Amino acid sequence: MPRVLVDLLSYSGTKGGMEVYARELYRSLGELAPAWEFIGYLSSEGYALDRSWFPGETINSGISGENRFAWARGELFSVAREARKRKVDLVHSPATLGPRRTTMPTVVTMHDMLYWSHPEFMSTPLYTEPVKWMERQVARNAAHIITDSPGSASEILKYLRVDPAIVDVVPLAGGHPAGVDRSLAGTEGPLIIAMGNRRPHKNWGSLPRAIALLPPERRPRVVITGGRGDDPLAPLVEELGVGEWVKLRGWVTEDEVAHLYSTSTALAIPSLAEGFSLPTLEAMSAGVPVLLSDIDVHRYVGGDAARFFPTQDIAALAEVIDEVVGDPELQQRMTAAGYAQERRFTWERTARETLEVFERVLATR
Repeated sequence: MPRVLVDLLSYSGTKGGMEVYARELYRSLGELAPAWEFIGYLSSEGYALDRSWFPGETINSGISGENRFAWARGELFSVAREARKRKVDLVHSPATLGPRRTTMPTVVTMHDMLYWSHPEFMSTPLYTEPVKWMERQVARNAAHIITDSPGSASEILKYLRVDPAIVDVVPLAGGHPAGVDRSLAGTEGPLIIAMGNRRPHKNWGSLPRAIALLPPERRPRVVITGGRGDDPLAPLVEELGVGEWVKLRGWVTEDEVAHLYSTSTALAIPSLAEGFSLPTLEAMSAGVPVLLSDIDVHRYVGGDAARFFPTQDIAALAEVIDEVVGDPELQQRMTAAGYAQERRFTWERTARETLEVFERVLATR
């Protein structure tokens, strides 16, 4: 049966959705294709973490996934050397970057084209051109490219100018947070939750600005989790005078996440750009209504279950929050629609469609 080297050099425990994707995909692939041999080529940080999700041998590359220069060099050259050494039939790079040249076919999963479409949102602008160069090299070498959404597929074709025949959309799926009890929804008063890092494209500043537009007696509490160190939103919250309503949290425990999902009225995501939206599916699976910025990928993931507002339209966001918070029947309809929408996206589907790509690539060798 086929031998696949899985390029996990980026896996270090700090990269959020891309690491969720790698874990859940390969957990499911192990169940779906037990006869396939998967070999995980991990960063030194990733090798030190729990690896029970990976369905095969794991190798410590000795390369840091946190050192950008070591990681980039490893992606471009070390993965190919290890693939030759192991005599594999296929390489899969699940985190956008990968080897520059391989003697066997490579499938790369490119999650987004943000360095191309929105370079102004990148928190490390010095890396923009090098990353774009690497993505071009990876795309030229790839036998096939997998991406998460039709919007990302369009941008890959636009910016990397690859053959459309080698690009497939394979959507991701959500998590199912444990310990959620939606009978507690609203018991601590109206609550809007938001979860994610503070990268500029996340647009979290729109939430305190929207709350400031609402009359004090109609303002829900807002909890924004996910910051590290000094929160860049803190000065804005103070300037707007909404500290009584908007609470900024760092990284929270699974128990705290479960409590937020249990008691919240809705989850809000005001992003200006995304490759996919795992938090949308996770919230819907927990029974939490979702309020989403009106971008293509949110329409794709949220479907008819979400309420949408134009990006950077603070007044519109305030109106959507006010509408949903003030209408319990609407909340119930959104919850029911969210359950139905979330069931369309499963990790079993992601694994099955990914395996079909692998099989097609191997069949054309």
